Amino acid sequence: MYITITPQKLGENYNQSVADFVDYLEKENQGKTTEEQNHFFNHQGEQFQAKHVIKDIDSNTAKLKKKEPKFYSITVNPSKQELKHIQNDTEKLKAYTKAIMEDYAKAFNRDIDGRQVNIQDIKYYAKIEHERTYNGTDKAIRENAPYHKKIVRLKNEIQKIESGKKVGDIHKKQQQIKRLEQEAPHKINGKMITQGMAKEGVQSHIHIIVSRKDQSNTYSLSPGSKYKASEVEFNGKTVKRGFDRDQFYTNAEKHFDKQFKYNRNFVETYNSRKLMNKSPHLYYSNLIGLPSSEKAMAFKLLSNAGVKVPIPNIP
Repeated sequence: MYITITPQKLGENYNQSVADFVDYLEKENQGKTTEEQNHFFNHQGEQFQAKHVIKDIDSNTAKLKKKEPKFYSITVNPSKQELKHIQNDTEKLKAYTKAIMEDYAKAFNRDIDGRQVNIQDIKYYAKIEHERTYNGTDKAIRENAPYHKKIVRLKNEIQKIESGKKVGDIHKKQQQIKRLEQEAPHKINGKMITQGMAKEGVQSHIHIIVSRKDQSNTYSLSPGSKYKASEVEFNGKTVKRGFDRDQFYTNAEKHFDKQFKYNRNFVETYNSRKLMNKSPHLYYSNLIGLPSSEKAMAFKLLSNAGVKVPIPNIP
């Protein structure tokens, strides 16, 4: 499970409206009938239209400054193993989304009207997507880039020849393009992978739009706060502040495992990824020390993810 929380930003300023992001999330609904479309949902309902989401989020921004985020995006990316375990069931993904949004509320270390923040305070809309497309950061796109660049140049030359601006052999250039497409290292069904092309396999993931302000449009609830969960003295009073991301990410994993009886491997955990970044040596020591069956699965998962594992010198 890989979860990210990001403020939606445009240039130097934060977006003043959620409209562009909602439009982006509506891309899978294009060309589909109303019955086939995937709508927004939350704890209050299942069939929210895009225009309702935009109006509700955009009107919940009282006293926020221009350079403050009006909303946050949470992206929940289940692994292929996790999706396989739940048979890529949309209803199970919806139930899981609602469960982790309760964890999200609990991760805020502050009070509202003398009580802890709960899910009823969180204004959010979620949507399940079943497709992903290749973008510029993907390995396949980066490694195909030199071939794509040459193909674009050849196509431009063909256009100039056809318009009479240049003299040349169109057939020869078309053959060069065909050869470059065949030589490109990454292809799907024999076709060179380019930006915007749909990825193969199960790609379900969840997008969640969360308002910066609570349901009453009174309190600011920022998961992007630079303060972790803590207490400070302010005007002679003890004040709670911050959002505990570690708690949120860890509980989100635990919820999935408990909800769907999933046996999570060491390398699939949030804590192991943190350990890998902080202390690779300790990470691999723990990996080598796993029971045989779990260790074999761990190496398989890492291999499938394209991670090269250093083989220790063991007599």
